[in-house]
Amino acid sequence: MMNEAVKSIMTTKLITVKPSDTLSHVRQIFMTNSIHHLPVTDSSGRLVGIITTYDMWKNEIAPAEYSTIMVMDIMTIRIAKISPTDKIGTAAEIFLDNRFHALPIVDEDNFLLGIVTSHDVLKYEYLKEYPKPILFKELFRNKMGARATA
Repeated sequence: MMNEAVKSIMTTKLITVKPSDTLSHVRQIFMTNSIHHLPVTDSSGRLVGIITTYDMWKNEIAPAEYSTIMVMDIMTIRIAKISPTDKIGTAAEIFLDNRFHALPIVDEDNFLLGIVTSHDVLKYEYLKEYPKPILFKELFRNKMGARATA
């Protein structure tokens, strides 16, 4: 069931940061885009790390310090990554074995091509089972709208 290539579900419209960017910049990206993982690339587009909301939390950095701390100071540099031809099941197994939620997709020269998250894998499997879902988000909006007008 999960034998399709990960390239079929990876995100390719990527937001990335540089090692010299500040945590203030990262925080703004996280909040504006409702994401939790940012690949870190060098000037040529090669993957050099990843920074997550968890990295910011686990380092116990006060938001007041974000403008003085750079991505390179807390980014993870030992990163699991896969190629676009690896299977979705491979990504799922890596997520389960390591308890993290994002995998950069790179080519043989370590150029960043995309990213896949545990959410992408869950959504892929869900849509295979329920191709015409009634999404919770829509139900929630309808219920909240009804309450707001009542």
